[in-house]
Amino acid sequence: MSEAFDAVDVIIAKRDKRELSDEQIRWVIDAYTRGVVAEEQMSALNMAVLLNGMTRREIATWTDAMIKSGERMDFSSLKNPTADKHSTGGVGDKITLPLAPLVAVFGVAVPQLSGRGLGHTGGTLDKLESIRGWQAGMSNEAMLAQLDDVGAVICAAGSGLAPADKKLYALRDVTGTVEAIPLIASSIMSKKIAEGTGALVLDVKVGSGAFMKNIDDARELARTMVDLGTDAGVKTVALLTDMSTPLGLTAGNAIEVRESVEVLSGGGPADVVELTVRLAEEMLEAAGKGGQDVRAALQDGRALDAWNRMIRAQGGDPEAPMAVAKHNEQILAERDGFVTAMDAYAVGVAAWRLGAGRARKEDPVQAGAGVEIHRKPGDPVRKGEPILTLLTDTPDRFERAKEALAGGIQIGDAAPNPTPVVLDRIS
Repeated sequence: MSEAFDAVDVIIAKRDKRELSDEQIRWVIDAYTRGVVAEEQMSALNMAVLLNGMTRREIATWTDAMIKSGERMDFSSLKNPTADKHSTGGVGDKITLPLAPLVAVFGVAVPQLSGRGLGHTGGTLDKLESIRGWQAGMSNEAMLAQLDDVGAVICAAGSGLAPADKKLYALRDVTGTVEAIPLIASSIMSKKIAEGTGALVLDVKVGSGAFMKNIDDARELARTMVDLGTDAGVKTVALLTDMSTPLGLTAGNAIEVRESVEVLSGGGPADVVELTVRLAEEMLEAAGKGGQDVRAALQDGRALDAWNRMIRAQGGDPEAPMAVAKHNEQILAERDGFVTAMDAYAVGVAAWRLGAGRARKEDPVQAGAGVEIHRKPGDPVRKGEPILTLLTDTPDRFERAKEALAGGIQIGDAAPNPTPVVLDRIS
């Protein structure tokens, strides 16, 4: 068949800092999905986008074209409004686990399509698969039924959702174009808009353990995604949250599930509780059910009940014992003082090297591996006291994990000023 455009002309236009027309964008996404635009041609176009950017119109059209490459889910048959949350990824970021059942308590359905970890960032599905029997895959019909019955689903996205993004994401990962904000924003939002949720709250992480290392880039990404959601008719807000230090006191799989259950039981680390509550409030407000006493549902058992129902509905046993690593080794304080810094990226890489994460999508993970945190920035410590405990089933991994932590933990004479969990809000 005759093609409407030539890939080289499209590449040259963006290389020369010209705007692409809607027709050019829709063609190039469709042609790439069909295999007409070659991998090296799309690589060149991605690099031109990274270097020269895109206008709001271009990004919106690019995103819409990726949505239209596949199916779009429809939750209009549900009795309750829908709201979802997306995090750009971090270390110890187990927030989805307590958040989904907590929001469901208040009559808002949460269709949380999640992913697996890659590199230093953990994956929600990897964490949940450490629960005996729990299944990540489910049909659209089963998802709708669970949302009506339980009110919350955390599962893997189907292959029919924005298939163009799957190809583009893999290509960006190997061509040095991952950091292109228009491509990040369209990748995230194409899946979230295709998912069909009525409201969306974005948790855009900022800091060493995040994708966005500085707050200006994070604001640009958040603004771009909020605009994309709004233009598509989805009520969208974004919170910029700190990821210079790991969230909570665990980074791994089973250990993060245990910490999440502590939060759902009325306990847990203060930063995890604070962010869970704040995101729940934003989701409820966006879904038209604001003004709820969210903390009360963590204290009185309602959120834990919703969690147990959600886990059982997907074949899991919430009361089964969690995996425990076979080996552990402690990182001890080298002097008296206060912990002044704990680099989230260093902790994330250590957890990954211990077996909690993967270097390639097909790699297995260890359910019990990870890092337990005993002291965080601001905490006093005495020489010889444990700061971290490293966990793994394969003790030959300890050395490389410790190498990742070199210089990542600092101890000083005075406690640092606390960093707020939430840095900014964009709507």
